[in-house]
Amino acid sequence: MLHSSKTKPIPTQRTQPFATKPKEETPMKTTEPIRNKHQVRQFISHYYQTGQIRNYVLAALCVHTALRISDILSLTCNQIYDFKIHRPRRSITITEKKTGKTKTIALHKNIITALNHYYNQATPGTHLIINPQTGKAITRVQAYRILRAAAEAIGLGQRVSCHSLRKTFGYHAWKEGISPAVIMEIYNHSSP
Repeated sequence: MLHSSKTKPIPTQRTQPFATKPKEETPMKTTEPIRNKHQVRQFISHYYQTGQIRNYVLAALCVHTALRISDILSLTCNQIYDFKIHRPRRSITITEKKTGKTKTIALHKNIITALNHYYNQATPGTHLIINPQTGKAITRVQAYRILRAAAEAIGLGQRVSCHSLRKTFGYHAWKEGISPAVIMEIYNHSSP
């Protein structure tokens, strides 16, 4: 049967236009730096006090280098230690994974202290922060859990993540009077 041009469309039963719910405003999950210097010291030393030296090194590197966690986890023992003279290097040169830029970083005295404690566990040719079961670098998720556990253990009520420790570096550098332009250069940010 053919439809004629006189056939009318079937009316819809909808009497109102589609009602749309207003979108609920959800707060963006943000990370904040650890602003209290005493809490920063507690955070870094937590794993030293519990005898977990690898995690102590991880915390010190996160707070005192401003490196992204992917760059910290890619560090090798050979980049960090001079095995000929049995001590940590005073500076390291890395190529950032995200930007591809090469930078040299002077290691803070607190990192050197942590690395001295870790020297006997360091093996030439391996990643610095390794999972002892796999012999490979720990994952970003493992790093987050390690750092989050330290924050909880010392009673930090704020959201602490790998990125908030990067922010902690910048916050304290700024409070110490370092120029924002210099801090931006350290972070490899091109604009404020």
